[in-house]
Order: sequence, then C-alpha cells, then structure tokens
Amino acid sequence: MTDPTADRALPLLWRGSGAEGAAPRRGPRPKVSIDDVVDAGIEVADAAGLDTLSMRGLAQRLGIGAMTVYTYVPGRDELIVLMTDQVLGRTERPAHPDDTRRRLEAVAEAAYAEYSAHPWLLEVAGLRAWLGPHAADRYEWQLTAVEGLGLDDLEMDRTVALLDGCASSAVRARQEVRLAERSSGLTELQWWEANYDLLGELMAGRSYPLAGRVGTAAGEAYQAASDPEGQFRFSLDRIVDGLLVLLDR
Repeated sequence: MTDPTADRALPLLWRGSGAEGAAPRRGPRPKVSIDDVVDAGIEVADAAGLDTLSMRGLAQRLGIGAMTVYTYVPGRDELIVLMTDQVLGRTERPAHPDDTRRRLEAVAEAAYAEYSAHPWLLEVAGLRAWLGPHAADRYEWQLTAVEGLGLDDLEMDRTVALLDGCASSAVRARQEVRLAERSSGLTELQWWEANYDLLGELMAGRSYPLAGRVGTAAGEAYQAASDPEGQFRFSLDRIVDGLLVLLDR
C-alpha cells in the first residue's frame, strides 16, 4: 500500500525506469503524453516565468479539457518538479578534462548555461524538484569532476554547491537587470542617461569620493550599472583559485 504522505511526483519523475507505477495506462491512446504536458509547461515558463504558468492555461495550450490535464499531472507543483528534471536532462555532459581548473570551471559553466536557458529554475522553491533521474545524473556528473582531487565526501558536496551557487547568483543578478529593464522600458544605460543629472542635483553637497571614482570606472567599462556575466567570470576565477589552494594543502 502506498503511503498517503508519499510525494506524488516521484513515480512520475521516475516513469519508464521500471519502478512500480510507471507502466503505461490501458485503453485508448491519449491525445497528449505526460512529456507533451511537461514540455508545454517548459515553453510557458521559458517565455514568461513560472508566475504565468497555470494548469488551465496549459490545458488550453494543449487543446484538452481543463480537468483532463490533471489526469496527466496531479497538480501545478508536481508539474514544476517534472519540468525541472526534464530540462536538466537536455544538458550535454561531456567527459571531464584532465586539467583540474577546467574540471571545476566546467561544473559552474554548465550550471550557468542551464540557469541562463531556463531562468525560472531559480524560482523553484519549496519543492523537492531535484530528486529525479536527470537531476541525479547531473549531481553524479558534478561529483565526478571533483572525485579523486583529495576532498572528502562532504567537501565534494560543498564544492559542487559552491560552484553551482556561483552560477545561480550570476544568472539571478542578470534576471534582476532584465526585470528592471522590462518594467521601466529602458535599458540600464538609457535609464542612467535619463537620470544622471537629476541624481547629481539630489546628491549635491554629499561627498562619495570612492563610490564616485569606482562607480564611474565601472559604469564606463560596463556601459551599465552592473556586469553579471563579467562578475560570474571574476567570481568563478577567484573561487577556483581558492579551491586549488585548498587542494594543494
């Protein structure tokens, strides 16, 4: 008997793995498949974020009844869990290079590419969305990059989390910039050009010598208030530098 408190998404996540409950349903062939439902959800989230994802809207997109969609996926939370695992399964995970620095960088760069392609992954909170087969493959691949470098098991896990966190932080910063641009209708450069004189008037009489000097240099280099991609590269380089020191010890 299935535990009534068991996560309803788990059998769907591992469908096709030979696990109990993964067998195809009997009867007429359905109009769409679970994968079709999940892919449609991914398309919606990729286009406009998780806030725009609804089961009713998904049913309309698929051309099925509003309640029919629930025969494929129990609810929105379970759908998001399936979407997360589905997109993780589409990332190519090549063999790790021999060079230690490149192995570490590859872990962060792969995560950066995933979060960049699907920023809504950063919005998935409060759900156990990383327990599917593709997420497990991802974690195994990440750990393989740090296996044999002299780290114990906890250090391996924390190293992977550190590299992944570097990537997610950079993509989150970039998304904040894009949301601000979408909300204002102006690029960062356009916003600063429009408000530069006003800010100068409002800040008159206050002295910020360091902020003024550094901010001006950064603004001229970035042509914006920030440079998420450059920050990612800088942060990753410093993180890997530190990890290499740890490994040498």
